[in-house]
Amino acid sequence: MSVEIKGVDALQKELERRFGGENMKRISDAALKEAANNFLESLKKELATFKDTGATVEEATLTEPFDKNGVRTISVHWRGPKNRYRIIHLNEYGTIKNPNPKGKGAIVRTLKNAESQYRKDIEDVLQRGIANG
Repeated sequence: MSVEIKGVDALQKELERRFGGENMKRISDAALKEAANNFLESLKKELATFKDTGATVEEATLTEPFDKNGVRTISVHWRGPKNRYRIIHLNEYGTIKNPNPKGKGAIVRTLKNAESQYRKDIEDVLQRGIANG
C-alpha cells in the first residue's frame, strides 16, 4: 500500500514566500533539534537497559542540522574516548558467535516507538515558530 501526498512542494514554497527561506530554515532546525533531543533521551533510556560500562549511553550524540539530498537532517552517532562507534552495530544486530546480545534491536525499537512523538514534536515546534513569525 502506498500513499501519494500532493501539494507539499506548493505548501513549502508558500511558507518560504510568507516567512522567508532563512527564517523557515531556522524554524525547521529548531524543530529538528528539539525532536532529536527527545529521541536521543528515549534512545539512551533504551540503551541503559543493557548497560555494562555505560560508554554506549555516554557517547551517543547528535549532529547539528545539515542538508542531505536536499533534506534537513540530524544524525545520531557515537563519539568519545571509548570508541563505541566501532561496536554499536554489533549490539544492534548481533554476531555469528553471539547472535542475540542483550541490546539487540534497541535502536530500531526506539525508532519505531518514538516515531509518532517525533512527528508531534516537529509539528509543535513548527507551529510555535510560525506563530511567532
